[in-house]
Formats: sequence, structure tokens, C-alpha cells
Amino acid sequence: MSLACRFLRPAAACTAAAVPRRSVLRWPQPCGWLQQQRRVSDSGSAADAASPPGRCPVTSAASARDDLLRGVDAENRDAVARIVEQAQRAADSWTVVYSDFCTPPVVADAMMVLERMADVAAVPWGGYAQAERCRVAVGREEALDGLAADPSQLDGVAAVQCRGNFLFDPATHRDFLGACLGTGIERGKVGDILVTGEQGAQILCAPNLVEHLETALTQVRTVPVQTQAISLSELQVRAPRVEELSSVEASMRLDAIASAGFRMSRSKMMDLIKAGDVRVNWRSGCKPSAELKAGDVVSVVGKGRLEVAAAEMTKKGKHSVKMVRYL
Repeated sequence: MSLACRFLRPAAACTAAAVPRRSVLRWPQPCGWLQQQRRVSDSGSAADAASPPGRCPVTSAASARDDLLRGVDAENRDAVARIVEQAQRAADSWTVVYSDFCTPPVVADAMMVLERMADVAAVPWGGYAQAERCRVAVGREEALDGLAADPSQLDGVAAVQCRGNFLFDPATHRDFLGACLGTGIERGKVGDILVTGEQGAQILCAPNLVEHLETALTQVRTVPVQTQAISLSELQVRAPRVEELSSVEASMRLDAIASAGFRMSRSKMMDLIKAGDVRVNWRSGCKPSAELKAGDVVSVVGKGRLEVAAAEMTKKGKHSVKMVRYL
């Protein structure tokens, strides 16, 4: 399931005849009162400047920041704030800037926040359509125009092939990730890792690290390896294992749909939800009574993901639900 989507306003909305063009919201910037303070000349005094209208500039900036980041999960807040700052710089410089590789919950929260910013577009891309860890490309709408439909044109993700004979010492995803981080790079610079069995793995990474990995990644576990750059078209992406399900439920409550999709009792599902092990559209803090709709994705720790493919009302007033479970 692709995360490659983008929030752009219709072209008509950008014309002068429609809505006046807004400037990009910059929450780290102080309010106008403090800017007036900065313009006071060296010969003047601070008393000559206008007084703050009701509240101090620090409070105003913090309030604007909190308003922009409202609804963001607490554990994702810092990562989303960094992406917002990158978006502001990209808009100012009319360039495209890439975030680090982020988890799906961070990408979901970032896209929600970036939608609130005027003149900014965003496209998440992890190197292939089903990528889990993605970089968020941010920039002016004009700079990213058309790339949501074909994010493969973005140049923010590269890949390397790590080859070795793992017949007698098999390596897992964790082993390849540990070997990459052991070369001195940060976790955010490494995306998905596609293990190719006895031959090694294909590793998604930031383009500026390809040469480093070619030189420094020489061993995984006890196996000597050779690392070289490959094109994204050479990625060996396995088709996801899915199971199609259908159920008739009295409501579209989260606990009802999830218990049917993951084949467990409703009481056990409620316990998982209350424990925080269940996310809806990558967001935590959901309640058992939350109403689902077609297109929603439910993920349970250790059990995979469940997509609500379709939901229709039956003649008896119940919900006929079609689901796809990703194993």
C-alpha cells in the first residue's frame, strides 16, 4: 500500500482571482511586536517600541507552534517539528528538501501538519511503492508539481546491493541494519532493507551515503560482503502476503472490526486497544468505540495490518465489511 500522496490545493485556488496567496506559516518566528523591537536602532531605546499586544512574544510563538502541531502524537512531535522547519526552509529557498527516513506514524503526522501550511507540498517516498520507511520531500507546490503521481522521479532515495555467501551463516534484517549503523551512519539515513536470502540484501539509503557504504560496509556477521550501488528498478520487492476477509457487523466500531479481521475475541482486542498496541492510520490513542470507514488501516503490534477495503449497509441495517489483512 503506497504512502505516496501529496496535499496540494487545486490550481484554481492559487490564482489571484480566487483566494489571496498566503505566506508560509513560520511558527519559530516571533510575533510582529518582537520584530518591531528588533528594528529599534542602536540610538533608540526599547521603550520607543510598541508594547506587546496582550501577551509576550515567546508565548505567541509557542502558541503558534502548538497550534500547527495540534493532533500530533507526543512521541512523534520532535520529528514532525524538524520536518516543518525543513519545509519552511525549502519554501524560502524554492528548493526541494528531504527529511530523514521516517516510520509510518511520523509520516502520517507530518503529512497532516504540512497540509495546514500554505504554499507547501509534500511527497513521501521510500524507494518503492510499498516502502515502510519513507523520506518526506518538501518544497513549494511548483517545485513538486506532478511528482505525487510518479514519486520515482524524486532523487532523495538510493539503493545499494550487499552481496555475500550467507548459506552457512544466515543474516536477518537486524544484522544488516546493525552492520550499516556500525559504519558510523545514523538510523534516519537508512530506509527499508530487503533481505534476499543467501545472497545478501538490498538497502535503501540517502544518496550521499552510497559511496560511504560501498567502502565501509565490508562484513555482515561473519560473512565478507561486497557493496555496490544499484538502481531502484533493480529492487527485488516481494509481493505482500495478504488475506481477504469479509464480515457482517452491527457497527463499524474499532473493537468489532479489528476482532473480526484479526480473528480474536472482542474482549481481547479491547485489552490490546487499551494497552496502546493498536493504531488506526498509524495513530495511537484510539478508543474501542472509534468508528472506522473504508480506507482506514488498523495495525496491531506483532500481528500485522488490516485495511478496511469496503463497507456497505445490508437490508437489515448491518454493515457488510470487506477487509484485507497484511500478514
